[in-house]
Amino acid sequence: MDWVERTAQLRQWTRRGTRAPHKPLLFLYALSRFQQDADGELRYSAVEEDLRRLLAEYGPGNRTTPAYPFHHLVSDGVWEVRTERGPGSPGTGVGELRATGAAGRLTPELRAALRRDPSLLGRMTRVLLDLNFPPSLHGELCEAVGLELEEAETGQLSAARRRRDRRMREMVLTAYEYRCAFCGYDGSIGAVPVGLEAAHVRWWAFDGPDDVENGLCLCSLHHKLFDKGVLGLGEGHRILVSQSFVGRSTAARDHVIALAGRPVIGPQPGTRPVAADHRSWHTGQVFHGSPRPTTTA
Repeated sequence: MDWVERTAQLRQWTRRGTRAPHKPLLFLYALSRFQQDADGELRYSAVEEDLRRLLAEYGPGNRTTPAYPFHHLVSDGVWEVRTERGPGSPGTGVGELRATGAAGRLTPELRAALRRDPSLLGRMTRVLLDLNFPPSLHGELCEAVGLELEEAETGQLSAARRRRDRRMREMVLTAYEYRCAFCGYDGSIGAVPVGLEAAHVRWWAFDGPDDVENGLCLCSLHHKLFDKGVLGLGEGHRILVSQSFVGRSTAARDHVIALAGRPVIGPQPGTRPVAADHRSWHTGQVFHGSPRPTTTA
């Protein structure tokens, strides 16, 4: 059985690019717990809060419950649930999952495969990350679920998978004249830019193309905040700042909150700005909460 391929084909609710990372987040969490205790079970009532935090931080802005992936991941053949009554999930009702002592873990077949081939865990993790989250979040997401991976374990994806265009970074940085589109940062060492990155507006994992109309040149800080939904792009290519973001320091106010309503810097004349459909996707699927009102000097 090709467990990597099965991982890549998790059944997720999809509609016009809607993000549904519920199963991948639970799967990553379960792989992490397998590293710690290969035969241990995850009692729903004990892990519910952990899973809820993961969904709040790495899922879309709409509220949801970890009960859904806890029940529905069973249908993908990688996860099993049993209760005090015996095998089988009682459904997606939170109260029922708690009351019946529902507990889940990876299927016996998958646990056996992971024992036979320790590198399999890393390959499955890479697929889950690449298909559901932007690269800027991969490292911290592994930390958040407690996964410890050797660099060699993550490897390269199958040649049959869609490949990124390596020219994307240079095209986007050139279009924005090597300046952060949000704050204007343009640092370099000699002729080499440092701390500047090409951000996908519509994530590559969700069919975001590798072209300038789907890219922004952002400094490392603003790229991370953009991918976490703290920052966004509004009408007229003005910067959105989430009301959910809290920052009391001068640095937080100056580098984040003060951006609310500011126009994006660039791109240079003759280059198309971010396309409206990519902008709308990010606002609906990544940006958290409502935007702060425009700041005034």
